[in-house]
Amino acid sequence: MRQSQLFTKVLRSAPKDEIALSAKLLERAGFITKVMAGVYEYMPLGLRVLSKINSIIREEMDATGAQEIYMSVFQNKETWMKTGRWETAKDVMYQFKDASGKEIGLGWTHEEPLTAIAKRYISSYRDLPRAVYQIQTKFRNEPRAKSGLLRSREFLMKDLYSFHADEESLNEYYERVVVSYMNIFKRVGLDARRTLASGGLFSKYSDEFQVLSGAGEDIIFYCGSCHYAANKDVAKELGLKNACPKCKGRIKEMRAIEVGNIFKLGTKFSEAFGLKYLDERGVEKPVIMASYGIGPGRLMATIVEVHHDKAGIIWPESVAPFSVNLLELNKADGKKVYDALQKAEIDVLYDDRDIGAGEKFVEADLIGIPYRAVVSPKTADRVEIKKRTEKGSKLVSLSELANILKLKPNT
Repeated sequence: MRQSQLFTKVLRSAPKDEIALSAKLLERAGFITKVMAGVYEYMPLGLRVLSKINSIIREEMDATGAQEIYMSVFQNKETWMKTGRWETAKDVMYQFKDASGKEIGLGWTHEEPLTAIAKRYISSYRDLPRAVYQIQTKFRNEPRAKSGLLRSREFLMKDLYSFHADEESLNEYYERVVVSYMNIFKRVGLDARRTLASGGLFSKYSDEFQVLSGAGEDIIFYCGSCHYAANKDVAKELGLKNACPKCKGRIKEMRAIEVGNIFKLGTKFSEAFGLKYLDERGVEKPVIMASYGIGPGRLMATIVEVHHDKAGIIWPESVAPFSVNLLELNKADGKKVYDALQKAEIDVLYDDRDIGAGEKFVEADLIGIPYRAVVSPKTADRVEIKKRTEKGSKLVSLSELANILKLKPNT
């Protein structure tokens, strides 16, 4: 892509109404724009990052055997009345009447409607286990929408739901999802910790996935030697103080960002909707369920909170909007390099704008593409390449440049 044709431009200064560093950087660099508190729109650069995150999520969810679906955001009051959450979720669920007077809600999660759908397809032990997921827009009337993409009112959610005949099947799949979640976080450049949390209404405990960061709203207690962690409430309940219960290592306390959570729902929803199956002996039993969530937008913001410096964003290669930012300086002709990189199927943002070199360097660092390639009168028939995370650069031939970049993962 030619940067001269890019829809967005870098802002001269960070937006003053943002608190979260990730929101300031993403808005200033042109990845997102703000509509109102907790509501953002993804611009071309931001959508490229989001799409790569979603591709990684899809690959890992498909690997668990789950199938992708897409459900409506409009919710029937009658469906939610079956569990009582039409009333108990009023503070978080947007509810309104349409032109006919019918009461409708906007989906903030999908346990109820999906359980209702599952009744059409699950009736026998032969139909179990099953798992489906979606990556879909959710709406929550969030009173604390002050942290950019970390806490929004309109946001993307990957929600996965699994259906099982017994606890053994549930536990096996649950742990399979844990592995996939850890793969997702690692692939997008995050060191997430599986963190013991309260199960709320569903079970005694659930699991959160937390990334250590001063920007986090949660406080977790974690082991400095192994990956054991518990959130503040559970740590207090367990009397967790100094020694890790797994390896006896030292327990530390720090803020963290929750990037995912998973719950064993048991039979709460299946009993409310009459979702049952006949076992091998013809005995009718309630289906056992679990749900698993990840917010792709929140992942994007967390990546920025973790991977940045004073100059701007530092995107991991797996989710960067482009593999290389090609800068054309002092009226040098960079088109030959641009065409060659495109022919080699390398994602390149070509800064062909007629502006000063200093401005180009500053904007390149702010946008944070993993590699910067420079063509100028000084480079002659070669190209200067520099990694965003390194200070030094080197001169390489065009073929060497293509080979260096082709060896780097795009997804």
